[in-house]
Amino acid sequence: MTKSILITGCSSGIGEAAAHAMKARGWRVFASVRRAEDRDRLIAAGLESLLLDCGDTTSIDAGVAEVLDRTGGTLDAVFNNAGFGLPGLVEDLPTDALRHIFETNVFGLHHLTRAVIPTMRAQGHGRIVQHSSGFGRHVMKWRGAYNASKHALEGLTDTLRLEMRGTGIHVSTLNTGPVTSKFRVNSIPRFEAWIDWEASAEPDKYRRELLPFLYEDTGRAAFQREPDAVVRRLIHACEAPNPRPRYHITGATHIAEGLRRALPQRMLDAIAARL
Repeated sequence: MTKSILITGCSSGIGEAAAHAMKARGWRVFASVRRAEDRDRLIAAGLESLLLDCGDTTSIDAGVAEVLDRTGGTLDAVFNNAGFGLPGLVEDLPTDALRHIFETNVFGLHHLTRAVIPTMRAQGHGRIVQHSSGFGRHVMKWRGAYNASKHALEGLTDTLRLEMRGTGIHVSTLNTGPVTSKFRVNSIPRFEAWIDWEASAEPDKYRRELLPFLYEDTGRAAFQREPDAVVRRLIHACEAPNPRPRYHITGATHIAEGLRRALPQRMLDAIAARL
């Protein structure tokens, strides 16, 4: 019997690569996107695609209902991949901007997860794969909103994993480091919409550090990998008899985990402040 998976955030990068890879492995893939033009492009490329905006609970409910209608009421896996960044200093981050990023990165993901659990409980099995980040366990400057959203996701997912024990539903987290994608470019409109950097107490710091990172192609980051590095872990999380609770992806996340275990917080802060 063909297994089915719903993947969010498939307009480019990791989500699109995952959709094609899982289809090639024989899965029935539902690749969700927010824009009709992306849906039509994915359909033309041979994927089943649908509209689903993870920042809109009505859209989430409609998207899950459409998937279950197409499958006859079953769903074997969900890969919660959708999410975005909103760079800026924490002191310049409006509270409404924090709400904005949490709507997709935390609340929307949580709503979608809750929407698929009843089906997985009824069928006695399922895989829930949450795409977190290395920043769900560590932090760097300029990423306060994103750090906070991923830390919240970590807490929810770790708790859910414990609560799903014995149900046949496996819950895994992907902690990804730098991967080739449009993540940086896609964060620019949100930065421009929410952060008044020229009114900041630190405008020169923005000019020196953040603006070049956002608007200039600075080349590949250290330890940067291609989307297939994430896809390989997704495949294991969805197909292995005993998937791992957590997958650290790219050398950067492995090094950060090692430093976290070996060094006191003051030293970790000193290292992170220099990055």
